Amino acid sequence: MIQILLLLVTVLVVAGLIWRLFSRRHEIPCPSWLGWMVEMDNPFTKVNRAKTIVELLNLEPGMKVLDAGCGPGRLTLPLAEAVGPQGMVMAVDLQEGMLARVRKKVQNAGLQNVQFLQAGLGMGKLPQSCFDQALLVTVLGEIPDQSAALKEIYAALKPGGILSVTEVIFDPHFQRRETILRVAEASGFMEKNFFGRKLAYTIHLEKAARD
Repeated sequence: MIQILLLLVTVLVVAGLIWRLFSRRHEIPCPSWLGWMVEMDNPFTKVNRAKTIVELLNLEPGMKVLDAGCGPGRLTLPLAEAVGPQGMVMAVDLQEGMLARVRKKVQNAGLQNVQFLQAGLGMGKLPQSCFDQALLVTVLGEIPDQSAALKEIYAALKPGGILSVTEVIFDPHFQRRETILRVAEASGFMEKNFFGRKLAYTIHLEKAARD
C-alpha cells in the first residue's frame, strides 16, 4: 500500500513539473475535465479559500469585478453575491468548457449579474477602465506572457483599482512574491497589501489613482 502511495505521489510530482515546464512557453490551463479539482478549497492553507479571498477585497454593492482565469467559478459566485444585483462580475477563461460550468452554476443560483468572456489574458479583449477590482487566483503561472496579461488587466481597472493575486506552493505553477512584483511593477502596479506567508499568500496590487 505504501509503495502504491509513493508511486502515485511521484507520478503527480513529475506530471506537475512537466506541466510547469511546458507552461513557460505555451498557455496550458487546467483542463476543464479536471475542474472539480480546483473547485475545492485547499484544506492545508486558509489564504486560498474562496471566503478569505473575497473578504480581503472588502467589496461593496454595485462594484464591478473581473474574475480573470475564473476556471469552474469557485470565486465567481461569491463575488457576484458580494457586489449584489447592481454590481457585475465578468468571468473570463480561455476554455469554453470552464465557462460552461460557471454558466450552469450561475443559472442554478439565480444570479443575473455575471457576464462571460472566452479569451486568454493579454489578448486585448477586456474593456478598459471598467473594473473596481480584479482577481488572479493561482492563474498567473499558467500564462507565458505575464507582462501582456498584467498590462491588459491594468488597463481594464479603474484608477485606484485593485488586482488581487493569490498563490500557493501546492499549485504546479506557483509564483514567488518577488516574481509577481517584478512583472506587476513593470506594468504600472504598486503593492498595497500582503496577506499570508511566503509559500501561501494573497497580494493586492493597486493601479495609480491618476494614470
